[in-house]
Amino acid sequence: MARYTGSTWKISRRLGISLSGTGKELAKRPYAPGQHGPNQRKKLSEYGLQLQEKQKLRHMYGVNERQFRRIFDDAGKMPGIHGENFMILLESRLDSLVYRLGLARTRRAARQLVNHGHVTVNGKRVDIPSYRAVPGAVIGVREKSLNLSAVKEAVEVNNFVPDFLTFDENKLEGTFTRLPERSELPAEISEQLIVEYYSR
Repeated sequence: MARYTGSTWKISRRLGISLSGTGKELAKRPYAPGQHGPNQRKKLSEYGLQLQEKQKLRHMYGVNERQFRRIFDDAGKMPGIHGENFMILLESRLDSLVYRLGLARTRRAARQLVNHGHVTVNGKRVDIPSYRAVPGAVIGVREKSLNLSAVKEAVEVNNFVPDFLTFDENKLEGTFTRLPERSELPAEISEQLIVEYYSR
């Protein structure tokens, strides 16, 4: 299955979560899309809740199903809590770290920035959004790309960098200092439901 390129606003409204992080999708019409959207009172089954939670997280990080499952399996091989490890691995992706550093306004924009070769890891250009960074990695903007208007605008607007990252606004460079803790990851996700979904 290829990467989803359709309307993220419709998915945001169906899942009841802002995928862009701005909240604009739900501000005007906070109900499911379609002509029956405002009147839907359907009670979800246990499986439905698990599936919905899985789809929330998958669309939040913009990952296709095969990649998502592979990361889930990798998380199971790590010591600790499976669900938390899974979210930590998703957060360690290069596109996610670029977004968290504030170099892009959305995860989609961060993915594009990486794809187009504007991002470096430890001084070397990396154009793979799914690249898994390790603590200590220095993530920056390529010298030729320092004057990109999209990056400058994103940095100006951004006012929060998580504690597991440090960011130098002058150099447009950040360091992945440590793995994130569960409290620093999206609170609206119940990772236990995702573990249950894949454990069926």
